[in-house]
Amino acid sequence: MNNLSFLSTYDVLRQHGVDRRDFLRFCVTTAAAMGLEASMVPTVVAAMETKPRIPVIWLHGLECTCCSESFIRSSHPIAQDIILNMISLDYDDTLQAAAGFQVEAIRKKLIKDHPGGYLLAVEGNAPTKDGGVYCTVGGDTFLNVLKETAEHAKAIVAWGSCASNGCVQAAHPNPTGAMPVHKLITDKPIINVPGCPPIAEVMTGVLTYILTFDALPELDRIGRPKMFYGQRIHDKCYRRAFFDAGQFVESWDDDGARKGWCLYKMGCRGPTTYNSCSTFKWNNGVSFPIGSGHGCIGCSEAGFWDNGPFYQRLSNVVVPGIDATPNTIGEVLGAAAVIGVGSHLVSTVVRQNARKVHVDDTPPSGDKGE
Repeated sequence: MNNLSFLSTYDVLRQHGVDRRDFLRFCVTTAAAMGLEASMVPTVVAAMETKPRIPVIWLHGLECTCCSESFIRSSHPIAQDIILNMISLDYDDTLQAAAGFQVEAIRKKLIKDHPGGYLLAVEGNAPTKDGGVYCTVGGDTFLNVLKETAEHAKAIVAWGSCASNGCVQAAHPNPTGAMPVHKLITDKPIINVPGCPPIAEVMTGVLTYILTFDALPELDRIGRPKMFYGQRIHDKCYRRAFFDAGQFVESWDDDGARKGWCLYKMGCRGPTTYNSCSTFKWNNGVSFPIGSGHGCIGCSEAGFWDNGPFYQRLSNVVVPGIDATPNTIGEVLGAAAVIGVGSHLVSTVVRQNARKVHVDDTPPSGDKGE
């Protein structure tokens, strides 16, 4: 167990030579990253000054470690600040130096000494067929490790689509019987942070919120934090205007693709995918798949591996708020534009005629026009 576990973030930062001004700047940046109003900055400062760091056990099941790879690339706040100053990462078999039975003893001791006081982060899911033998840790199945660790956890964060909804391991025909965390643990608060992987700043933002408010962020109906999964990628996509105008890429590298038209016909799942890619973007805000010319594959939605093929428009999927195909949208908007122009011309002529009649029919001074 880290001896600094019960120090506040401010205590740890001071030990690292951070002065008060830089600390306040850090709090402002953290609040901005969570989308909080300026009036909430004092709350963040108070939490960082007084609340002890959260002990965290980070488990890895069936996964590719892309969530950890994403996490360590967060730019605001940076992962270094999260791990060293804001949480006490006491177990993570990817990042820890120790191995074997020694670290398993640390995990068990943390569970015993701090029941209900630690946060469980889970990356990956658990196989359930054949007793869960397809993923073992320290000679025990990951399924048992997960249940044992979750029993006394304060709350659980399910990192990525593997832990949140099953991802590729649970895709048809799911030979290992892989299941996401929420189907295996039903008596604990769970935050689902889907994506393959999730956006780095979304991951650090969730941890920062929990530390600041000692509570889970507001979740949607499937357990995702609304502050990051409250809008469809389509809603803030810079190609949205082309969708509304019925201008679509018809084939890769055609004229529409060069002009940045909408990728919906090429299989883009942006209209049905809830995530922050079009706002936070990736690699310190440089770009995101649609910005790089590739359609969204909907990796933060359940069953996205079975919702393919990725490069074929899903004509049977109802786009929220739109009951028409892209071709129909284009035709209707085109017709509406023509009607609008015609209506404008007609209304202009009517107004001009009305003014003319009014001028021509105005009676002379003193004449009542009877």
